[in-house]
Order: sequence, then structure tokens, then C-alpha cells
Amino acid sequence: MEISDENFRVWAENNEVYFDGVFRLAGPDAYAPIYSLITRLLHEGHKQVTFNLTGLEFLNSSGINLLAKLTIEARKIGDLLLIVKGTNQHPWQAKSLPNLKKLHPLLDLRLA
Repeated sequence: MEISDENFRVWAENNEVYFDGVFRLAGPDAYAPIYSLITRLLHEGHKQVTFNLTGLEFLNSSGINLLAKLTIEARKIGDLLLIVKGTNQHPWQAKSLPNLKKLHPLLDLRLA
């Protein structure tokens, strides 16, 4: 499944979720379809799920809150390895993504 508009795109392939573009959605309700898509993937019984954020240029505070909620959801599953791939090319990622490890200490954060 894919969710997109002219500024962003989110889609899943197997056990990897790709985030691409600029996310400036208006709040938690606007992010609800994305949350639903990814939560379903988290509960499909995979041993690991990857969030690939390397194409994500910007994420507003509501979007960062979405990532935090999804990280907590992954932590609740217990035996699921969550990998978050980011890039140092977008400074917000190097600043914000390490905070996800505070929510899920076993999260595998990969910034390149």
C-alpha cells in the first residue's frame, strides 16, 4: 500500500517502510492513515521491520510524534527488531532520530 500527495510518499515493500519527500501534515489526524499502514505492518509477524527515512527531507513535529508512537508500538511487540535508516544529509535526522533510542533502547539506528 502507498500513501502520497504532491509533497511526500510512504510505501511498504515486504518488511521495509519508505518515507520520501517533505511531511508537513496538519496534525495527528492527518498522520492517522500512515500510522495505520505502518502499525499493520508491525503486527504482521516479521522478525524485523525497517523504517527507511533516507529520502525524507523534512518532518514536522506531528510527524516526529508519529515516529515516536510507532517506535513505542514496535517496542510493545517485544521480539521485533526495529531498524531506522537515516542520513546525515538532512540535519534534522541526526538531531531527532537518536531520541527514538530513548523510547526503544534495542532500536537499531543507522545514520549514514
